[in-house]
Amino acid sequence: MLRESLAADLIVELPNAVRLQRLVQTLHEYFGSGAVCLLRLDGDSLRPVATVGLVHEALGRRFVIAQHPRLAAIMASREPTWFEPDSRLPDPYDGLLENPVGDSLPVHDCMGVSLYVEGRPWGAITLDALQPGTFDSCAQAELKRCTLQIEAAVRVTRLEQDNRGLRLSRRDLRDAGGAVEDGEILGQSEVLQRLLDELDVLADADLPVLLLGETGVGKELFARRLHRLSRRSHKPLIQVNCAALPESLAESELFGHVKGAFSGATSDRAGRFDAASGGTLFLDEVGELPLSVQAKLLRTLQNGEIQRLGEDRPLHVDVRIIAATNRHLPDSIRDGLFRADLYHRLSVYPVPIPALRERGQDVLVLAGHFLELNRARLGLRGLRLSPAAERALLAYTWPGNVRELEHVISRAALKLLSRGGSRAVIMTLGPDVLDLDSSLAPATGVEDPLEGLVAVPFQPLADAVDDCQRQKVLQALSLSGENWAGAARLLQVDPSNLHKLARRLRLK
Repeated sequence: MLRESLAADLIVELPNAVRLQRLVQTLHEYFGSGAVCLLRLDGDSLRPVATVGLVHEALGRRFVIAQHPRLAAIMASREPTWFEPDSRLPDPYDGLLENPVGDSLPVHDCMGVSLYVEGRPWGAITLDALQPGTFDSCAQAELKRCTLQIEAAVRVTRLEQDNRGLRLSRRDLRDAGGAVEDGEILGQSEVLQRLLDELDVLADADLPVLLLGETGVGKELFARRLHRLSRRSHKPLIQVNCAALPESLAESELFGHVKGAFSGATSDRAGRFDAASGGTLFLDEVGELPLSVQAKLLRTLQNGEIQRLGEDRPLHVDVRIIAATNRHLPDSIRDGLFRADLYHRLSVYPVPIPALRERGQDVLVLAGHFLELNRARLGLRGLRLSPAAERALLAYTWPGNVRELEHVISRAALKLLSRGGSRAVIMTLGPDVLDLDSSLAPATGVEDPLEGLVAVPFQPLADAVDDCQRQKVLQALSLSGENWAGAARLLQVDPSNLHKLARRLRLK
């Protein structure tokens, strides 16, 4: 029955994410497990790509195989691996189940099997259950029999990518078990996925790109992705922090100089454009460039030529420009701080990077990533968020974006440890240690509760309650990225009851 269900999904056209999610859901229901996780191999780590029964932030975790004996044992064998319920080997998912019993899982069943695609290790599938004896010898044998179907589902997702004409890149090599993507962009929100799809198309266009976004949104990571997926990926990506360039040295840093061009120029020196020849030059905080340098940069964009300080002869360069700024450049143009002609040259394709507060439950995925980093860095058995902390993170407006989230998690972990927390237990971060500025959280009410009621048509109480429930359900769905299980957690209701309520409110 299980193999038939898995085989049936193979012949149905499904989005990759849906196919993998249905895979783990089918295994979850068949084996009666508490949690199922499909993990992909990234260098020396395993990263969850589809889960059921784990908290949302688990998707941001990266499990270094050498630090997790159970995962190491699973990856070392082609046969399913089962662990005794009283095994002393720590489970990587301790404290990460959606409906945990207490702060840890002292007795439970666990089994898993490594997955191979085209003869190469791809990852693993793991199953956890709170009830000892769930995975008996029959269950282990069934997992072995259906491993080929699981591997086939993974293989189909790669074939569908190839059929859509995606060019072979380092990302594809990573998916096949090769090099790990440097500077991974985490998240599953619709707004982020649309942006990544747009960048994948833009990467090969070789046009100048202007990345726009608030401080801390990760503009550098998106610039690296553009370069990595471009035809120039085999050539260097050179980054310049324009805000850190002294005005007196900015021109020399970018374009180079010849011996004797100025006091102290004792030899010829190539600039950043020379270093990026054939590749990409990333001008971070381009709005900070001095006006004198802006004029020379404009000439380079127009003619593909640079002129070193002290040299009359221009040099041809083949460099793609990616620029980034957190400024509103039209305001800088109005104030005479930025050239309008350079702005139009740089913004051939402007790309707004969404703020963290616009990315729904990506906040929890990123938090999971930083939790795992701090768990390993501090030598902790486990580090997780309490439900109240999750709600606090989702409600906060994040003026410092991803960078601020990283610092918040790191500070909270250190604070909890300094208060006497034990490295041998699973530590839970509550909202009290997150130190979020309450003034930056959305308002929960109005000063005058009667204000504006006169203009609102009167409703029977039942209709008003329905409208309020409908609004809260829609808000929770928006925050959770249209994920019903996530919305149920935010609303603190049972998922089945939420589905019934949604049908009654005509939301489904």
